[in-house]
Amino acid sequence: MLNRLLEQIQNGDTKSLARAISFIENEQPGYEELLRSVDASHSAQIIGVTGPPGAGKSTLVDSMISEFVTNGMKVAVICVDPSSPFNLGAVLGDRIRMSQWYTHPNVFIRSLATRGSVGGLSPKILEITDLVRSAGFDSVIVETVGVGQSEIEIAGLANITVVVLIPESGDEVQTMKAGLMEIADVFVINKSDRPDADLFEKNLRLMMSGRKQIPIVKTVATEKKGIAPLIEAIKESVDKNNSGERRLSLLTDKAWLLLVKRKMKDFNKAALRTRILTEYKNDGFNLYSFVEKL
Repeated sequence: MLNRLLEQIQNGDTKSLARAISFIENEQPGYEELLRSVDASHSAQIIGVTGPPGAGKSTLVDSMISEFVTNGMKVAVICVDPSSPFNLGAVLGDRIRMSQWYTHPNVFIRSLATRGSVGGLSPKILEITDLVRSAGFDSVIVETVGVGQSEIEIAGLANITVVVLIPESGDEVQTMKAGLMEIADVFVINKSDRPDADLFEKNLRLMMSGRKQIPIVKTVATEKKGIAPLIEAIKESVDKNNSGERRLSLLTDKAWLLLVKRKMKDFNKAALRTRILTEYKNDGFNLYSFVEKL
């Protein structure tokens, strides 16, 4: 059954792909065997798109899809949405904004919930992305929720990370400098028709002085301006990053994240809360002693 499912996915059957994603996300029996059978030779590049809320990431991704499709490419988009506080499901805002691509034969869009993950990604994002890569797409775009510095987790997933900012991001850039800013392979200044876009670009370049030079592309995603230069900058950065050392670092980061998740698998936050509540009633409760016992 699993071999048949994988065969259908590799033949471009998006219904089978959607079913397999749910299979993995919900950890249904046999999902690990499915992952072990995924073809590892796929060459699709993973493009991470991240940045603070309000930067226009979803509109930018929508325009990128249009550019890829115009160039005859197949593209998959994984939108990591904020979780619903009631059922931990995805809010699905991104899929509403990209609704024109629902039925396009060369586009696949799927929303995943963060389910409380602090890194801006879904707990099963590594596994799902590798599955999607095996389905014959030229590029896989992963758009994150935009929660700031903790979103550096995407650097362990993507071949290239695009950080989206807007001209008013000056204060946010300062706070992100030690985290999100460090992982960028390409910067996008979106909504660059706004005042101070040129000044913001100048300040961004000054902030990067003394480090590796990172491409900065100005876009107006709502009008699809600057998208072709962005795709070209992404391609050049992918070619530059496609060294054996970079691939080794990426695989190491992925293996590390998977090992951490596996180690933490037996810990349930609700059960942990109950246990803390029980032990906290005792005099002399010490958090570090409690954790050491676990």
